[in-house]
Amino acid sequence: MAKKIVAPVVITVLLVVYFIFWLWLCVTMPGIPLALKIIGAVIPCALIGVSVFVLMERIKEVRSGEEDDLGKY
Repeated sequence: MAKKIVAPVVITVLLVVYFIFWLWLCVTMPGIPLALKIIGAVIPCALIGVSVFVLMERIKEVRSGEEDDLGKY
């Protein structure tokens, strides 16, 4: 079971690091208007939240035994 959770966790960690980089870049860049900085901060934060939510759902699926729903079709 642990092997099936490793890949989603690694991908989620990489995505979160990528989104944090873009968040930092948008907020610290000089010359950008405040409205664009706010939008540039909200979008990566939302994507981080969605990524973590999807990871939690995937972990629940693996623990409940629904490893591969595509095999049913």
